[in-house]
Amino acid sequence: MNRRILAIDTTSEFGSLALLEEKQLLEEVSLHSPDGFAHILFEQIEQLLARHQIALRQIDAFASASGPGSFTGVRIGLTAVKGLAEATGRKVVAVSNLQALAWFGTRGLRATVLDARRGEVFGAVYDMALQSVCDEVVMKLPAWLATLPDGDIEFITAGFSIPAGLIRDPLLEAPRALAGAIGSIAMTRLAAGLAQDPASIDANYVRRSDAELMWKE
Repeated sequence: MNRRILAIDTTSEFGSLALLEEKQLLEEVSLHSPDGFAHILFEQIEQLLARHQIALRQIDAFASASGPGSFTGVRIGLTAVKGLAEATGRKVVAVSNLQALAWFGTRGLRATVLDARRGEVFGAVYDMALQSVCDEVVMKLPAWLATLPDGDIEFITAGFSIPAGLIRDPLLEAPRALAGAIGSIAMTRLAAGLAQDPASIDANYVRRSDAELMWKE
């Protein structure tokens, strides 16, 4: 029987859902909600499943973007898949947004970058197997660029422009909708037995929230 995955990304105001069956992407839905997704997410999930006449119990695993991104958005997506997985007795796969960006690449080394605000970026480097080459960090863009390995690197962003002159390597603008990529990565992990119990997944903030920083101070 073909395995099915429902994937969710709510880590920015441009979210998405995806329904996959084995290697086939059945549908990806782009969502835009500057006010967050808590009030629309489950209705959108219900409509997506209804269009394909698939019941929630027929989903084999749930996947979510784990961050980095909006702290509230990350929590909404992870909480949603945890609840769905617990209700159906299924497992969960949490996928880094930076790794999901690397999925769109075509070269051996893929440097993925997202806007972290405050003049900083979230950055990482992956190989063609989507394995980490350089750990995910949050840094000023020029400082991060100085840490990258030598060689032919493909830069991949989504909704963030690297100023002209800072890089000479190819720059790929990935779609804002990442749920399909997240679902594809999750399907590979599910097949490898790497899906997790809902209680064991956690957010990938890369840096602590303002609330945590203020509390520590």
